[in-house]
Amino acid sequence: MTNRCIIIGASHAAAQLAPSLRQEGWTGEILVIGDEPHLPYHRPPLSKTYLAGDKSTESLLIRPQAFYDKSDVTFRVGHVSSINRGNQTVSLESGEVFNYSKLAICTGARVRTISFPGDDLQGIHYLRKIADVQGIQKEVDKGKRVVIIGGGYIGLETASAIKKMGMDVTVLEMTSRILQRVTAPQLSAFYKRIHSEEGVKIHANVSMSEIRGETRVEEVVCDDGSSYPADIVIIGVGVIPNIELAQEAGLEIDSGIVVDQYCNTNDPNIFAAGDCTRHFNKVYGRDIRLESVPNAGEQAKVAASSICGGSKENHSLPWFWSDQYDLKLQIAGLSEGYDKLLMRGDSNVGRSFSAFYLKEGKLIAADCVNRPQEFMLSKKIISQQLSVDPTRLVDENIPVKELLQN
Repeated sequence: MTNRCIIIGASHAAAQLAPSLRQEGWTGEILVIGDEPHLPYHRPPLSKTYLAGDKSTESLLIRPQAFYDKSDVTFRVGHVSSINRGNQTVSLESGEVFNYSKLAICTGARVRTISFPGDDLQGIHYLRKIADVQGIQKEVDKGKRVVIIGGGYIGLETASAIKKMGMDVTVLEMTSRILQRVTAPQLSAFYKRIHSEEGVKIHANVSMSEIRGETRVEEVVCDDGSSYPADIVIIGVGVIPNIELAQEAGLEIDSGIVVDQYCNTNDPNIFAAGDCTRHFNKVYGRDIRLESVPNAGEQAKVAASSICGGSKENHSLPWFWSDQYDLKLQIAGLSEGYDKLLMRGDSNVGRSFSAFYLKEGKLIAADCVNRPQEFMLSKKIISQQLSVDPTRLVDENIPVKELLQN
């Protein structure tokens, strides 16, 4: 058998896994199979600077072609249709079959699509890939009315970018507040205030029922009878992990491809990394599936080590970020299950503060808006499970570097 490692999915995880394999001593072939006609690229800027036209497609690439050439990594555009674990082969829709000695699944996630009356009209867009953004860019024009379905981070980042391009923007959120799934009410109120100050209209507790128009979108109708005129509709209602290939191959699945701390699946020759995986997180003591660029990179390094016989473990703290207008939100940890919220700074005025999430007296997460020092400190406290005096944490008279001092 050819000494070949195949990586399925040209994702963030793949971009890290391929060079990490060389660093760990892999001397065989490395073949990355992806279904987009691009090298692995940064997805976060898609709803921000790339949509706004501030970044070129080339600048999105995580690494240039020359880097992969130097590392002897081969890319192939194609869609893997099946994995044969017995023969250790992958089959493509084109009919091609490739043997592997080791296989890494880095298939990430895909945009969640929804069905509704009028979903075939022109002017309806989702946002996950370069091609999606290019489709939106062809239609943007100053003064056009844009309705965004979904008040999560993608929807709000898109609203920020679109508004700066001079368009009329409305965000519709079906739950009682924007960002409800991921953050505290104080953060939701803050972002609603900021978007309102920037001229974006936000409506919560409204659920789209249909989109009307002749051939193109003309208005969005909600189930409460309200309607919103629209020239463009952008839908951002989450993503779905790409686990079907692994599931059909008989790998263990639990809302994601189940991997251990070494990124092993239940097949000794198959590994997985990135948004498609579910793994145990030591910091929180539970299984999680993360949609996170940093996590994809860390898991990829661990998977490369395991493929080469090493024993690196993945116990990194989850962290995320969101750029909207002049705001950089940096998120340390997972706030789910918190029982107390402390604020350092005032989220009702200005554009800089931190929200600290505690559970049973311990810091478990932090949302830091334009406060990088507090973000770094929060990562340290949570990762190392350090104790911190809550009264000092919220006292802005105490410098950040002195917060851990007694």
